[in-house]
Amino acid sequence: MKRNFLISTGGSGGHVIPATILYNHLSQKVNVIISTDKRGLKYFNKDIYQHEIINTPKLNNIFFLPYNLIMILVLTLKSFKLLKQKKIEEVFSTGGYMSLPIILAARLLKLKIYLLEPNQVLGRANRYFLNFCKKIFCYSNEIKNFPKNFESKKIIIYPLVKQSIYKLKSSNQMNDNFTLLIVGGSQGANIFDKNLKNSLINISKKIPIKIIQQTNKKNISSLKELYTKNNIENIIFDFIENFPNIIHQADLCITRAGASTLAELSVINLPFITVPLPTSKDDHQLENAIFYEKNNCCWIIDQNDFELKIERFLEDILKKKTDILEKRENLKKLNYQNTWINVNQKILEIINEN
Repeated sequence: MKRNFLISTGGSGGHVIPATILYNHLSQKVNVIISTDKRGLKYFNKDIYQHEIINTPKLNNIFFLPYNLIMILVLTLKSFKLLKQKKIEEVFSTGGYMSLPIILAARLLKLKIYLLEPNQVLGRANRYFLNFCKKIFCYSNEIKNFPKNFESKKIIIYPLVKQSIYKLKSSNQMNDNFTLLIVGGSQGANIFDKNLKNSLINISKKIPIKIIQQTNKKNISSLKELYTKNNIENIIFDFIENFPNIIHQADLCITRAGASTLAELSVINLPFITVPLPTSKDDHQLENAIFYEKNNCCWIIDQNDFELKIERFLEDILKKKTDILEKRENLKKLNYQNTWINVNQKILEIINEN
């Protein structure tokens, strides 16, 4: 008989996307459902993934703290009932405050708990949950803020990416019109919408380029109109499910440094310029970017220098395309054993022996 798993996630795409990938890995061997808050629903197809809603409130507002603590208690009881009804035996959490009621309920029921840390800095929730978990899956052995007394719980896997990503590789040939992908992540990035378009227009007057840009829905028509008016071929989009079918068309990417986005770019061997979000908790986006920079797979630009430097930076890269080719080769080396099957076998091996 198949075991019953629950994956707890929610909030941003950075939490939810790895949860859906984990769901696909586990569902081959066990029964799986996802618990998420309402914010997380937009990042997966609700008709494909079995799911339950545990709408955990944020705990960062001191004025609502008494109310939120009561809500956590209520949601823990709801989670307890859910885990019992679904006969859940093991729980995965992708981190974040959203998982608190599920983890507390799982602890009360003495269920096996596994964690996933996709960033290069241990998240605050995962740091707390370490006390209760069997194992924590990480993408690197050098996770900042990881307590030494829990090292034995760490399991290293290749980054979780959608199965379809493995079928895509950026071409060894450059496009006739150099194609630049601009990605703000699941939350979007206003800095790319406001401070990049004029530089791209200036560059397009010297070098033929094509723009593929992710933005907020409200910006799609204005950006498209601007690029088209300046004779720049473009594809402008919001967060979409078939994102993998878009990114492999590019020669270079400008992006934030969310773990999922960088993992996807890495697997398809697409070099990138990353602008880490300076307000990310514990500066985890900068640490994500540094991991790839150390492997000579990307460039990093500080957000404070972005508007001033990006135009010259891009022009230098486009004129000296050997740097792009070198980083592409380094990405291939970094991922030469990264396959869906290898990741799948590692995950199943660990949960089966525990």
